Amino acid sequence: MAGKGLADISTLVQAIETADSKAAIVVAVRNLAAANDPAAISTLINVLGYNNPGAAVAAVDGLVSLGSIAVPALLEELDGYNYGARAWAIRALALIGDPRALPVLLDTALGDFALSVRRAAAKGIGTINWSQLPEDQVAQAQAQVMEVLQQTTTDPEWVVRYAAVAGLHALVLKAVDSSFGAVISQHLQQVISHDRSLTVQARAQMALNALSGDLG
Repeated sequence: MAGKGLADISTLVQAIETADSKAAIVVAVRNLAAANDPAAISTLINVLGYNNPGAAVAAVDGLVSLGSIAVPALLEELDGYNYGARAWAIRALALIGDPRALPVLLDTALGDFALSVRRAAAKGIGTINWSQLPEDQVAQAQAQVMEVLQQTTTDPEWVVRYAAVAGLHALVLKAVDSSFGAVISQHLQQVISHDRSLTVQARAQMALNALSGDLG
């Protein structure tokens, strides 16, 4: 990880604080994110609360690039009052895939009121980096993920159901319990039969075809 040093990070942070337009803030945040330095984490998280989607995207990119080292601060700073900041933080956690974020992502996939955040969480829990969990905890955690993703395939919004199907597909490829394949395949059949979106049906069929090849 290439750090720029505290002095350089301070200068990059100051550029964000003194930017005189939304466009200038975006450029300054991109520069800070590009530093790929843990010293930037706090400021990048603060940017998530700005009313500036371009800056938030750049901040998420920077946090994801830093990876697991950013997770404790993201979890600690999750803002229940600033919805925008929370939504962007969930996206970052989902993309990083650290299992420490799993409880938050599971709750979010089922209960967040914004479809885009539920979608991000559903996608994230399907692509958790299981190697970061102790081996004796993986099966139970994956079972929780499978249960939540199955529930999420009944979400009112098709984009969330689509993400849940994709999550199930990703999960079964890394499942440590061989029985998951049959359970997920059966559930995908139900999605194909009952989902009202042709796009979701098609994604479920694609996953089922792939899994049938893997299991056959």
